[in-house]
Amino acid sequence: MSRGEKARVPRGKQPPVGPVTADGKPSMRRYDESVRGQSLVEFALVLPVFLLLLIGIAEFGRAWMTRNILTGASREAVRIAAVQGNSASALSRANTILSSAGISGATVNIADDGAPYGTCSVTVSYAFPITVAGFLPGLGGTNFTLSTSTSMRKEF
Repeated sequence: MSRGEKARVPRGKQPPVGPVTADGKPSMRRYDESVRGQSLVEFALVLPVFLLLLIGIAEFGRAWMTRNILTGASREAVRIAAVQGNSASALSRANTILSSAGISGATVNIADDGAPYGTCSVTVSYAFPITVAGFLPGLGGTNFTLSTSTSMRKEF
């Protein structure tokens, strides 16, 4: 069969839709050549949204980890303040935990009501910088305040 001839189809069988190979089977080539750039356009439309989502997930994970470190520092500091009654030692412990995690510039506040068997609380605040998404317009240099507070009853 030459190139210009149509393939013979036995009676009762439907011919395949689209281009056909020499042996009468459907071809894997695209039928319409006018859609050649469709995949590229779709990729160009989806890529920015995908990257924004990916960067957002990374920033959220970093913020979550930082808040967990702040919570751990707050819990250990309030435990020392509640058991030992020493605010300087509690502040030192909180700052040690924060610096071991690479967090600098956090504010640690220790509050004691002064009553026997009263309550003491520790609040840790930190201006969390957005670093990964800094290339996005409007987000460069933005800080979000992360804060956590823990209270405990004194044991003396």
